Amino acid sequence: MSHAPFVHLRLHSAYSLSEGAIKIKDLVKFCQAEAMPAVAVTDSGNLFGALEFSLAAQGAGLQPVIGCQLAISRDGEGNRNGTRPPPDELVLLVQNEAGYLNLMTLVSDAFLETEPGEPPQVGFDRLAALSGGLIALTAGMQGEIGRCLISSQQEAAAAALARLKSIFPDRLYMEIQRHGLAHEQAIENALLDLAYAQDVPLVATNECYFPRGEDFEPHDALLCIAGSTYVSSDDRRRLTPEHRLKSAGEMRDLFADLPEAVANTLVIAQRCAYFPDRVKPILPAFPTEEGRSEAEELRNQAQTGLEHRLEAHVYEPGMDDESRKAAAAPYLERLVFELGVIEQMGFPGYFLIVADFIQWSKNQGIPVGPGRGSGAGSVVAWSLTITDLDPLRWGLLFERFLNPERISMPDFDIDFCQDRRDEVIRYVQNKYGRDRVAQIITFGKLQARAALRDVGRVLEMPYPQVDRICKLVPNNPANP
Repeated sequence: MSHAPFVHLRLHSAYSLSEGAIKIKDLVKFCQAEAMPAVAVTDSGNLFGALEFSLAAQGAGLQPVIGCQLAISRDGEGNRNGTRPPPDELVLLVQNEAGYLNLMTLVSDAFLETEPGEPPQVGFDRLAALSGGLIALTAGMQGEIGRCLISSQQEAAAAALARLKSIFPDRLYMEIQRHGLAHEQAIENALLDLAYAQDVPLVATNECYFPRGEDFEPHDALLCIAGSTYVSSDDRRRLTPEHRLKSAGEMRDLFADLPEAVANTLVIAQRCAYFPDRVKPILPAFPTEEGRSEAEELRNQAQTGLEHRLEAHVYEPGMDDESRKAAAAPYLERLVFELGVIEQMGFPGYFLIVADFIQWSKNQGIPVGPGRGSGAGSVVAWSLTITDLDPLRWGLLFERFLNPERISMPDFDIDFCQDRRDEVIRYVQNKYGRDRVAQIITFGKLQARAALRDVGRVLEMPYPQVDRICKLVPNNPANP
């Protein structure tokens, strides 16, 4: 089956927060309809959508090209008040696993190492150290070369290209874009001359922010919402209707005079042969005592903990031995059953780790919730003081939490005091290694009423009019 002669390599999905408006599913459908063999997603400064994009593209028979539009510090430059000027952009595409690991490190460094108040960025030294396995695109007029040419600094532009070429030997492409912008047209010939002079191949890209031409005005409002400006403002960020997801035919016609730049999009896609896939969770080893295995350690701690729980919450004063045995029997039976399931499913280490930092928190006087969700149905969790609810007293089922017929990671819902939760995180990082501890992220979406209010504001509509419209939206728009 023949494929399209062009691949998009510069694209912002909805994970370019408050900037991109292309949904992953819509992107995949578009590429299928256009017979594009591959496509790249290069979100601004993050890899939030890398796994979702990778899985969706694979499922549709597309080659996903993982990338990022990364901000690069302008080293050695500063202004009078001591702050750095806005960073330049550079587009990085992943060739192999080493490149993916390097790109993740660069993105993380940009967020963790940048001074507060400045946009996340990395320096050239860090970029050079972690350039392996990555292909670089010069980012058009947003890159250092384009910036220098716009300000008529031809020598500086040539030096910038030479520096990038030394960092990415045989992996650097001069990016040519045609969105109809004045600066793009003004510097295109200079970009071509530099590329030919330094033997850097060309690549044609269209920086896509929204799917169709008719999405331009809604996307323009989105940029105003993100920038706290008005649509009528002159001094604000603007794109053009050309920043849409164009077809392969449109791109071929647009760059008819530079066929090699179009052909190189396929060459780059062929060079990028890696994509992330799902991996099972990897837990750090729990340090056991006396050389015991994790299963033996869990069994020992759970049995000891259950005795304490029975003494404190089940046995009544004056009970004789027979009565105590009868009261303890269902708990011991349930404990044996649960331990068998936990060991069979390979989760003793998980229970030990969770119990460890909860017990530490309680010993430090950090308030910890009694336990929520299906985990409250576990006698093992109760014995380890992970939860504080007696599951047998309340008739809670362990099978809702762990079931051998439905293998998945257990998930305890734990509430910590918001003022001291950072102490718990630091404890876990120090004990198990900072590279083994991560926090989850959640992505918020504008609901119907909030979206209407924001759009009304950037369009400068009268507040009473916007308020009346918003009140027409039912509380549950999905089920009016």
